[in-house]
Amino acid sequence: MPNQATDLNDRAKHLLKVLVEGYIEDGQPVASTTLARRSGLQLSPATIRNVMSSLEKSGYIHAPHTSAGRVPTSRGYRLFVDTMVNINPLDAPLLQAVEDKLSRQQSVNSLIQSASSVLSGITQFAGIISIPRAQMIAIRHLEFLQLSATQVLVVLVMANNDVQNRIIQVDRNLSSSELQQSSNYLNEVLVGKGLSQARHVLLNDMKQVRKDMNQMMLSAIELGEKALDLGDDNRAENCLIAGKTNLMDYDDLGDIQKLRQLFSAFNQKRDVLSLLDKCLQADGVQIFIGKESGYTIFDDCSVVTAPYRLDDDQIGVLGVVGPKRMPYDRVIPVVDVTAKLLTAALKTQE
Repeated sequence: MPNQATDLNDRAKHLLKVLVEGYIEDGQPVASTTLARRSGLQLSPATIRNVMSSLEKSGYIHAPHTSAGRVPTSRGYRLFVDTMVNINPLDAPLLQAVEDKLSRQQSVNSLIQSASSVLSGITQFAGIISIPRAQMIAIRHLEFLQLSATQVLVVLVMANNDVQNRIIQVDRNLSSSELQQSSNYLNEVLVGKGLSQARHVLLNDMKQVRKDMNQMMLSAIELGEKALDLGDDNRAENCLIAGKTNLMDYDDLGDIQKLRQLFSAFNQKRDVLSLLDKCLQADGVQIFIGKESGYTIFDDCSVVTAPYRLDDDQIGVLGVVGPKRMPYDRVIPVVDVTAKLLTAALKTQE
């Protein structure tokens, strides 16, 4: 997000950096005397006060209530994150800990749950992750098994090794040979496509040529349409949130009413999932500070996200929700590395 920092000289930027770092560290409004001591600059208290006044007029800091100190605004945090924060790689023990938690021997669902727990455990914020919706995962294999004269078991094996079993109703008794021919045909035309794309092929692309199809192909398409009729996504089940109660420890989010609203949003998951979906096509780490997320419930928060992949497709997004006063230099690499390690772990599940 672009910033208007041309009104700040190097001295003002340095003092803003020191102020933001100090506030992130101890959570107390930073007074001019404290800023003078921490800045390492030989400036008079009057000069410091003048710079702080200028920073306040420009919207980078403000005075909470009647405090003599100043705290960063969202605009101040944004300039800090974009131009001042020093991002260092995770140290070896922490990196190893994340790798251990995202063990490649876990199931896909366990890996995703572990990722949200890793994020909340290391950052002490709320860890969030969107679960790949079935429509986005490619079909690896489809098979039909007869249960009765009117019921057929559909076995769908997805590219992430998820196996879905469902029972569909049929209008007539289909022989084992018909079911095998149907599965063979559908595997030829649908394998490698996501469920949404596969449904589109069956409902639309083949509509034009159905009059030229034989009965076996028509039966296969009818079975395929029923097999892929997933209905609407259960949106609430497409997002995991871990460590919500961690946020109760931060004074920045200490207003009971705001916490109640935030927890309600976590429980409903709609806004959380919508924000994660918005990040799905973005590359790398995304940082939303305050109102930048576009969702009122996060106005007092910062959200740091990164997408994770399966093969060449970005299939989900993970991240953390915390106060704007978060240690960005530590949170950003944790989110980035967790996304990359989850991608690597999912690749070995294929």
